[in-house]
Amino acid sequence: MAGETSLDVLLKNLEPSLQEGDYVFCTVQNINQLDPGELLLIFKEKEGITIIVKRDFADCNALTYSSIMAWITLMVHSSLDAVGLTAAFAAALTKEGISCNVMAGFYHDHIFVAKGDAEKAMQALLRLAKEAE
Repeated sequence: MAGETSLDVLLKNLEPSLQEGDYVFCTVQNINQLDPGELLLIFKEKEGITIIVKRDFADCNALTYSSIMAWITLMVHSSLDAVGLTAAFAAALTKEGISCNVMAGFYHDHIFVAKGDAEKAMQALLRLAKEAE
């Protein structure tokens, strides 16, 4: 099933959903000793392997992280070919002074923001969707 490409439709149906929990970005050299079921994201970079995991998992496995993040999923099924969605929600968050880290899956876009900015980010995203109506 192909995702939506129309920016107007995407924004109207944004439906941000705040996931429960605290999430962290860590870097490791090897993931073989880690439970693969606990790894939300694995991205191999030249300098190491970036993973996103729940904070509790990182703490239990003595993984180093610098920020505690909240995870917001945009429930609209966006196409990987859609143009402008990331720019639109990034601009809305920028207006509020909120940094975001974005991960696009096949079905949804996922936004990680500082834990303390979660509610403010949700309000900004809900406002963006309402303005698109």
